[in-house]
Amino acid sequence: MPDKDEAIANAIELLMINQNGIGAAIEELAKWIAERGSTDIADNATTALEVLDRSVEGITSTIRLLRQEGN
Repeated sequence: MPDKDEAIANAIELLMINQNGIGAAIEELAKWIAERGSTDIADNATTALEVLDRSVEGITSTIRLLRQEGN
């Protein structure tokens, strides 16, 4: 079972890394959009970023839990 937990933790960690990359891209796009005057759309993108940021702590905790149980 520990190998399975580690594999799941690794997969979740890769998804979190992808989520962080997508978040960085959204942040850059939101800035670009805001500079061109579409502040409502930029605000919506910023709100989406906040949702991504809030979930990181839960994802990190799950990864830690899976890795601890594997030991």
